[in-house]
Amino acid sequence: MASTLPDHPHPDTRAAAPLQQERAGRVEVHGIDHIPETERRGRARELFSVWAAASVNYLNLVVGGALVLAGLDLPQAFAVVVVGNLFWLGTGLLAVSGPAAGAPSEVITRALYGVRGNRVNNAVTGWMISVCYFALNLAAAAVAAFSLVEQAGITPTTPIKIAIVVAIVVVTLTISVYGHAAILRLYLPITLVLAAAFAVVGYVVLRHADFGYAPAEPLSGTRLWSAVLAGVTLIASGPLSYTTSADFSRYLPHTTSPRAVLGWTALGGFLPSVAVGGLGVLAASAVDMTDPQAALQQILPGWFDPVFLLALVVGTIAVNALTAYSAGLALQAVGIRIRRTLSVLVDGTVAVCLTLYALLVSNFLDTVSNVLQLTVVLLGPSTAIYATDILLRRNRYDGRALTDESPGSPFWYRAGVNPAGALALAAGVAGAALCVDTLYTGPVAALVGADLALPVGMVVAAAVYAVLMRGRLNRRGA
Repeated sequence: MASTLPDHPHPDTRAAAPLQQERAGRVEVHGIDHIPETERRGRARELFSVWAAASVNYLNLVVGGALVLAGLDLPQAFAVVVVGNLFWLGTGLLAVSGPAAGAPSEVITRALYGVRGNRVNNAVTGWMISVCYFALNLAAAAVAAFSLVEQAGITPTTPIKIAIVVAIVVVTLTISVYGHAAILRLYLPITLVLAAAFAVVGYVVLRHADFGYAPAEPLSGTRLWSAVLAGVTLIASGPLSYTTSADFSRYLPHTTSPRAVLGWTALGGFLPSVAVGGLGVLAASAVDMTDPQAALQQILPGWFDPVFLLALVVGTIAVNALTAYSAGLALQAVGIRIRRTLSVLVDGTVAVCLTLYALLVSNFLDTVSNVLQLTVVLLGPSTAIYATDILLRRNRYDGRALTDESPGSPFWYRAGVNPAGALALAAGVAGAALCVDTLYTGPVAALVGADLALPVGMVVAAAVYAVLMRGRLNRRGA
């Protein structure tokens, strides 16, 4: 049987012992176990800084610039940034299940896929994709750190680069290991510091931006729609990667307003992402964003260069601490009997290996674009199914029942798999794969000349799940 243990051996004996209040300076004791109501605290507004700190980052700047490189003019690129980031509403919707269940997303999704089916889901859409995002963000932080070291007069040789990557990972994993309380305590000051740094960047970019910029060969017709859809997919891949948003809301009391949880989560991700992505768009009108870091250093004042580079590193550490935290929970939910603290370290080790490959072997910008666009084939349908389940059940989840992994569990379904969830995910992924146009071109994409993987995958998955699951819930009661 898979483990539902927290980071101490006997969760059932906790009620008899004095409550261990969650503190920022203490390693979090909970893993994927249920959070008792007596240990829950906080307000929904605390979620804003969690997601804001994770959204003021280098990748949003890179992706904003990439839209102009793809041939869009400024109004088109700004529109794509806004529309793509509206998917933060989905991240907010998924977060409302955390207080309702008192459990992380990795456990709540047992309601969608069944106990055994959810292990496969967590292995792929939970752990594997999280580690890939960790590696991509780590590569971005490492590139900034290499430049920072070079400015200090040290040549970043391969051994030094490896040491820098490891050092960044150590800081990141320390936050993840200390866990939820540390994240809440640290992310408000991190948000304020990053906002100040990017405000300076914004001021400089606005002074140099060419507001009358137009591409040499303006896009029109099918080429324009193809670029717009690809851009929306690229932007949306960010919020879609946080199908684990309940991980950070599960400590809130179950009486917390779902609207407040949705709103503060969505705003925390949306506002900074639009602002930083918009800066990337404007920067691309003034400098060549093929190499964003070097290009921006051409217009930033010399004294600010090290501050900017350090801000890139800190912002990436913030987003990766969340990613590593959720990846650690996903590894537990796969069924591996491992403490959360140790699972986080395993995730970091794998991410370091992937990062070194991305930095030393492949082209970073190409890697970012390809990975982000391909992940929506999985993340779009899985997000749609999760959101549909929340709506069908009216956000009613029994957190304690979700921790039951025995064949008698209400979430065992058929042989441990919920056919509705499995078929919906398979249908959504198949539909998205037929419509994708990135590393390969699917037959539907070839026919219409555009990448429709995101909308098709989400609509198909949600529709199939709603049809198959509604009847079951009506018969048994949500």
